[in-house]
Amino acid sequence: MKQQELLGIDVGGSGIKGAIIDLETGELRSERFRVATPSPAKPALVAVAFKEVVEQFKWKGPIGCGFPAVIREGVALTAANIDPQWIGTNAAQLLGKATGCEVYISNDADLAGLAEMRYGVGRGKNGTVILITIGSGLGSALFINGRMVPNTELGHLFLKNSKQIAERYAADSARKREDLSWEEWGTRFNKYLQHLERLFSPSLFILGGRGSKKIDSYREVLTLKTEVIPAQMRNNAGIIGAAIFAAESQGLEV
Repeated sequence: MKQQELLGIDVGGSGIKGAIIDLETGELRSERFRVATPSPAKPALVAVAFKEVVEQFKWKGPIGCGFPAVIREGVALTAANIDPQWIGTNAAQLLGKATGCEVYISNDADLAGLAEMRYGVGRGKNGTVILITIGSGLGSALFINGRMVPNTELGHLFLKNSKQIAERYAADSARKREDLSWEEWGTRFNKYLQHLERLFSPSLFILGGRGSKKIDSYREVLTLKTEVIPAQMRNNAGIIGAAIFAAESQGLEV
């Protein structure tokens, strides 16, 4: 069975945004709609905001959702950039009850990677592909021959020289916090990618998030054997990936 379109929603630390996605092309079939993430981002408050996004589209079918947490069988096991009350909460059930729709939920970085692998620069790429989203943290998505390995959280690896987790050392937030130039920050980020290169021997790195837009400012300090390219789907990747995930979770052809 093939479905033509599906609603994808991306829950972030600052905003909750959604759009109806064409499952054949990965393009948006509607204008993107965004509401602010409640502060504090407690489960009940986020559910109300999530419902507002769904009602904007008058949507009644299944929904895909990217969420800033490790997700297992719909349950949030961590809480990155969102309230700790989410830990242990069945997010899929909560958001489904709020909207009256079936909600299929997964980690936001994983779904951004899924969008790139289906419709973006990762399409048709075999071997090991790693997407890193560069923002307040370092999100990650790992694919082997096009199949996703969920919840990798590679931004939480410890780096030997820095004696701290990678995203504390090499996320865009570290660049801002320590007032680093793009070249100085890029040298740190290069160390992080070298560590991943040693661990996984990938065939491709894809860079997403706001830090990927400045790749020309630090590309010269990247000394990797692996090809490094910026993501194509940009700010829509999470929404698009969410729609794909929901479709595939139902066994639909995408």
